[in-house]
Amino acid sequence: MRGKTQEDRDLIEMLDPVAESLGYEIVRLRLMGGTEQRRLQIMAEHPLLEDGSGGDMNVEDCARLSRAVSEVLDAADPIAGEYTLEVSSPGVDRPLTRLKDFEDYAGLEARIELDRVAEGRKRFKGELAGIEDDQVGLNIEGEDDVTVYFPFAWIIDAKLVMTDTLMKRGAQQRAARLKSDNDDLSESEED
Repeated sequence: MRGKTQEDRDLIEMLDPVAESLGYEIVRLRLMGGTEQRRLQIMAEHPLLEDGSGGDMNVEDCARLSRAVSEVLDAADPIAGEYTLEVSSPGVDRPLTRLKDFEDYAGLEARIELDRVAEGRKRFKGELAGIEDDQVGLNIEGEDDVTVYFPFAWIIDAKLVMTDTLMKRGAQQRAARLKSDNDDLSESEED
């Protein structure tokens, strides 16, 4: 789900090491448009840590990753024709594209779309219930004590739903990041 097409997946394979060397993870990559005026959209973030910090990407991070990615793309020239590069954060109501996302964001509300019918439908909404093996758990909205598990491979689209709980978690992550940045600044001033 990080990339829809084979071209997307090839670019991810090329660019993952670039992002990782800078301390980021590519959440999703999409090369959109026809043969002219294409747009390469990369969503990335700092890895989410056990203490709940990370999972963010500020403007400076986006610029830093954009410069590094541009260097690699300019040298390798894997995209025919002209394109525009966009590097961004996945945002608070982020897409869930990796199996680990479903565990990292367990307890939060999400929308999931499958590539096939399960339980009589393709679209589901509910609270993420973590993962078991390669299956994603979801406590179905409106159905008490009903947790269904879908193979991760069946999921074609998944996204967190904007809720007060999600907004609070996002604010806590930003506060942790600011505190970390301020602590780093204080340490460098003391040297």
